[in-house]
Amino acid sequence: MLSWDDFVYVKAIADSKSLVGAAQSLGVDHSTVWRRLKQIENDLRSRLFNRSKSGYTLTPCGEDMVRLADGIAEDITAFERRTAGQDVRPSGELRITTNDMVLLHLLTDVLAGFRRAYPEITLDIIVSNTLLNLSKRDADVAIRATYQETRSLTGRCISPIAWAVFGANSFDGMRFDLLTDPVRHTWVAFADDTALARPARWLNEHGVDESRIVYKVNTLLGIAEAVANKIGLALLPCYIGEATPGIARLSPPLPELEGQLWIVVHPDLKRSGRVGAFLDFCEAEIVKRCASMCHSPPAESTL
Repeated sequence: MLSWDDFVYVKAIADSKSLVGAAQSLGVDHSTVWRRLKQIENDLRSRLFNRSKSGYTLTPCGEDMVRLADGIAEDITAFERRTAGQDVRPSGELRITTNDMVLLHLLTDVLAGFRRAYPEITLDIIVSNTLLNLSKRDADVAIRATYQETRSLTGRCISPIAWAVFGANSFDGMRFDLLTDPVRHTWVAFADDTALARPARWLNEHGVDESRIVYKVNTLLGIAEAVANKIGLALLPCYIGEATPGIARLSPPLPELEGQLWIVVHPDLKRSGRVGAFLDFCEAEIVKRCASMCHSPPAESTL
């Protein structure tokens, strides 16, 4: 009779394609994995892996076993998720994923306030720029910028994200003319145009060609730091630009660049006490903070 642990060992070897990698992921010795695999293959009277210089590759029998393991793991996760969703108490652990810029400039104060309001809820924050799988409970709640709700998930658009032109503090108090000034200055831009298509398109439409883009970096935090060091002007979300020392907003909010901040949760968890408490608290606090940003126009003197 196979046990669930047998499936776990085989899947670990398949994922890492080596006994050493499987041992590391399972937290056991290399020899333990080797003995366990040998015992499973003897019990099944079938080879599960082909061994070669490139590593361990699945045989047809091994593929069947891993496919079954994946299905069992999904069923277990779904059961855990449904069970967690039925807990109406605002207590326990809550896993939240977001990216570094949202955490640093917007969310940490909100999370601190939430902990004071709900001391029985422990927060586990996962900083990642990738979209973690909420269905597999890599996280319970995701806070991220997006423009449409994912069908299999439940989300709230909690706030618009205003963008504007920012420059070093030496420009503070000067008005940025959107018609004439873009081509007069050097710019800092995001390294991947496809990742942030709207700012790249805005620069292009305002006559900023590649010769005026003198510095590229693949994080918005890096862009803000470059602006503070007087490398050039940049388009930034207001919650980042206005929180970064050494830089000033030079334009009103630009409606064509406005984004949205969403809180996303799996439907099975939305009735959970800790998730519901977090959604309500977080929405109210973030709306309050975002509403205070980018409303007052910069001074009217010429840049």
